[in-house]
Amino acid sequence: MSERSEGQDDKPMRHGFTTGACATAVAKGAVTMLIAQQRVEEAEVWLPAGFAHTFELIECEYTQDMAQCATIKDAGDDPDATHKAKIVASVGWTSGHGIELDGGVGVGRVTKPGLPVPVGEAAINPVPRRMILQAVEEVLAEYAVERGVKVVISVPDGEEIAKKTLNARLGILGGISILGTRGVVVPFSTSAYKASVVQALSVAKASGCRHVVLTTGGSSEKYAMKMFPQLSEEAFIQMGDFVGFSLLHAKRLGMETVSLVGMMGKFSKVAQGVMMVHSKSAPVDFAFLAQAAREAGADPELQAAVEGANTASHAGDVLAAAGFMKFFDILCEYACHHALNHVSGGIRIETVLVTMKGDTLGRAIRSG
Repeated sequence: MSERSEGQDDKPMRHGFTTGACATAVAKGAVTMLIAQQRVEEAEVWLPAGFAHTFELIECEYTQDMAQCATIKDAGDDPDATHKAKIVASVGWTSGHGIELDGGVGVGRVTKPGLPVPVGEAAINPVPRRMILQAVEEVLAEYAVERGVKVVISVPDGEEIAKKTLNARLGILGGISILGTRGVVVPFSTSAYKASVVQALSVAKASGCRHVVLTTGGSSEKYAMKMFPQLSEEAFIQMGDFVGFSLLHAKRLGMETVSLVGMMGKFSKVAQGVMMVHSKSAPVDFAFLAQAAREAGADPELQAAVEGANTASHAGDVLAAAGFMKFFDILCEYACHHALNHVSGGIRIETVLVTMKGDTLGRAIRSG
């Protein structure tokens, strides 16, 4: 998050594009050059956010057997560590069929479980991977090419950039991850985002809502809407990382029930008493998760596995695989307890833990 002078929050903020969107553009451009044997200076990519964007391509070169191009990532306002990073795609023919996708220099490789990419593979997350493969497939189909092609995504400064991230702690070594579920980076300042939460809660109150559902993002909100079909659209509010702030304002505005719906990564922090769940605000307390596992009946060996887990999601996977689903209810109980303490009671709070696919892992509700 970049610092802003007072009053600057009211200015329109410029959106940017993810590393996944950039990687898709350069892959599409490079494959087009390889097939067409001519220079391509831009590539249009359809983004999961629901619109197309044209990326400028630089450093374009090709031969009969390979092609390569790059683009410079623009993260918009409030840029992240990868702002202005050069994203490169190199492509070449293979002797087989289909599309091979891998990471090159500056793209990390996964060395620990618990991430959405298997151990040993390049850290290209599932959505960007699908975007790249689909874009390349479309180019091959457009030119009626049936040969196999290999695409390698590189980030020349990726290893240096990764030092500014948590990648090494997560077991992603050698560079950055290629990320992005929507293709766009939607910037916001802390005060502007908090103001939007208060505004949403005010709209909910004005619409007659006495039960609101707070989620950390779009995916958890989608799952929550299926979970509470009786509630109006105004009752669903994306609080982002601001759990404590959102709870206090929900109580202030007269909400009788607040349901918190989210996933292990952020909600394991709520369970340990953290009310601001940004990745940089507080680490996951694996000793606490091991204690909760013990309360759920896990043996010392399983407790040790939880304490040595790579991520909170990984800890949850370990316990779910061993059949200790009570662990998730216990976490939800802890989350409710800390949430009630944070607002000094006077409200009913429910916590629901869901998987990345929207399945319910645990649930608890408490009044105070």
